[in-house]
Amino acid sequence: MTRRSIYAEGFSHKNPIPAACRIGSMIYSGSIQGTDPASGAYGDTLERQCELMFDHVRRIVEAGGGSLADIIKMTVWMRDRGQRAALNAAWLRAFPDPANRPARHTMQAALDGDKLVECDFIAVVGLEDAA
Repeated sequence: MTRRSIYAEGFSHKNPIPAACRIGSMIYSGSIQGTDPASGAYGDTLERQCELMFDHVRRIVEAGGGSLADIIKMTVWMRDRGQRAALNAAWLRAFPDPANRPARHTMQAALDGDKLVECDFIAVVGLEDAA
């Protein structure tokens, strides 16, 4: 199997790394923040950063050949974990079906600059539904 770097329009890292990597049916993302795709600036509020972050997640998994339905695990880091209501609102928009959501682990972290939230994900694409 060959490893393939995944890039998504409107999202990039400052370092020379891709947004995600795919090998076989697995996609692993790098760190994804709530930045504006045009300016690269962080959203003004936690709610906006969560919206932007999930928009990037969708674009990145789609650039890898998958969809939000293929994500099996997300890890989220928040400056203030007590403000999960903003994260949960964006989460429910992305994954509205309680019977079809990925696992999630949310942790508090000392995030740099204006960053209030960031995440990464693991997705499995191209497999038949095993259920």
